[in-house]
Amino acid sequence: QVQLVESGGGLVQAGGSLRLSCAASGNRFSTSAMGWYRQAPGKQRDLVADINNGGSANYANSVKGRFTISRDNAKNTVYLQMTSLKPEDPAVYHCRARVWATGGDYWGQGTQVTVSS
Repeated sequence: QVQLVESGGGLVQAGGSLRLSCAASGNRFSTSAMGWYRQAPGKQRDLVADINNGGSANYANSVKGRFTISRDNAKNTVYLQMTSLKPEDPAVYHCRARVWATGGDYWGQGTQVTVSS
């Protein structure tokens, strides 16, 4: 079992920055694919960025060049650095872990990001 706890959300002005963190429990972090997803009210949950255990990252087109995903395996933590935040970025941001060795697929409870114009 893996538990994920997100933090770092909040209110920021358009053009500002936030860094989200997701701390994972257990000993499978280094071999897990990690991702950030977001869900706005009335919309589906969409991929923002993900990173595999080798450090290769993938981004949604809407955030390329503005957001950066990274991971620290020593701290069992994945980060999402968000810059140049736009009015279309507000959502609940969720962390996801996929443990290939066990087939486990885990989600965090989410952290709210709000952008004021």
